[in-house]
Amino acid sequence: MKLKVIGLFAFFFLVAVVAVSQHPPQPAQPPQGPQPPHGPDPIAQNFFPPEMVMNYRQALGLSEEQKGAIRDELMKASARFTELQWQMQDEIETMAGLTKGENVDEQRVLAQLDKILTIEREVKRTQLTLSIRIKNKLTADQQTKLLQIHRRDLDPKPHQQ
Repeated sequence: MKLKVIGLFAFFFLVAVVAVSQHPPQPAQPPQGPQPPHGPDPIAQNFFPPEMVMNYRQALGLSEEQKGAIRDELMKASARFTELQWQMQDEIETMAGLTKGENVDEQRVLAQLDKILTIEREVKRTQLTLSIRIKNKLTADQQTKLLQIHRRDLDPKPHQQ
């Protein structure tokens, strides 16, 4: 059961990360104001995905206390993500209803957008909170090991022929 919960959380976390990282294609236009930096996320690179920590728990030498604390954080976050997913779906359905028809009530649609953005903000806040709590459960040595593993996984492997 615990494995299913962790797997479910990892799935929701991955979906959220992918959704946040995808940007719709923009038409070619001159820049209008500050542009976001390209390249690695300067904040995310300071944290470790929960599935990475769990996958390498033996190599990291996680204590039973650390494993339990991380598992508890994952379960709390998973429950929160599920709750937010339901809220988001309800608000999106409401938005779809508001935008149907010949005329759209601008104020109602914008108010509905604010509700959706509030939920998205809470999803991101929950993700960051989880990342902070996981990192804070790890020792400096464990964090260094994870960074080394992460760099190793990012390096292109030489092709063997």
